Amino acid sequence: MARSALAMTTVTFTATAALLLTACGSGGDDSSQDDIKGAETGASSPSASESASGADDRPDLSLPTDLKVEFDVSQPSEDRHAAALDNAKNYILALNHGITAQDPDDPAYQFYSLGNATRYARTQIQAWVDDKWTATGTDSYYKSRTDDVSDSGGVLVTMCRDQSEFFGKNVDTEKVKHTEPSLDDYQEFRLLMKPPQASQKIWKVLQIEVQGRVKECKR
Repeated sequence: MARSALAMTTVTFTATAALLLTACGSGGDDSSQDDIKGAETGASSPSASESASGADDRPDLSLPTDLKVEFDVSQPSEDRHAAALDNAKNYILALNHGITAQDPDDPAYQFYSLGNATRYARTQIQAWVDDKWTATGTDSYYKSRTDDVSDSGGVLVTMCRDQSEFFGKNVDTEKVKHTEPSLDDYQEFRLLMKPPQASQKIWKVLQIEVQGRVKECKR
């Protein structure tokens, strides 16, 4: 597991924690839209194609060949949930892009985030840069679900993370810091996604909560 001052471990930015607590229903394979309470609440539901508009303006998310970010997640059947999940994944890719680019002001994470989620990404990347670490190995995400958030029109995306094969590499010596597998490798990410607004054509991460040492994410 990668280690740095923060190293994407248990950090919470939940200025609108009430929104996280009012998520209801599931966008996964276990429930249909009829089971989702408040699915019609808030902003209108953009289609995946509408949310993808402006794709030509999207930032580079490419990573070095020695780093892989894997998503073993099910695509939700509902368009708005699928679009929210897609850009939650892009935000995570952008975090890794900023770390490997060693740029706390990298435009990638700024494109896919707002507010506290932007500050979280900048803080994380800055910590890696300050400690002279970049990332290598495989960063894995799985067991995803999507939930509507009552009275906001948002979608809460939840994913497990396994960072047992994700390591820090010193930018000067290129020495990789390997760690022994442990419960510390397993986290749960909760990303509160804000639907597209007039000035933004895509779903963006508004809040992020990362819980560490999550037994339920062990595989």
